[in-house]
Amino acid sequence: MEGFGERVLGLLESAGYTQRDLAAMIGVTTGALSKYLKNEREPKMEVIANMATALNTTTDFLLTGKDDSQSFEETYRLVARGTSTMTDEEKIKLMKVLLNNGK
Repeated sequence: MEGFGERVLGLLESAGYTQRDLAAMIGVTTGALSKYLKNEREPKMEVIANMATALNTTTDFLLTGKDDSQSFEETYRLVARGTSTMTDEEKIKLMKVLLNNGK
């Protein structure tokens, strides 16, 4: 069964990025990224969202292996703003999208 790290590595290869490239794009050290890819450490949701954006995929795919591209645009729009500027209603909507595909 393919896990989080394997999915990210596959997307890295498909995109032609190195681990160093991805670490720079998402704002983490190469050491931290290495631990995420080896499933030795769990990244924060913000890091997962940044990975999904950098790799042009969804957080759903990174976390579960399932891809619901219809929710990607909505998720991207909400996460891109950053939770610090969101209203409580927007935060609730984001959680619903992330946890239940917006249902």
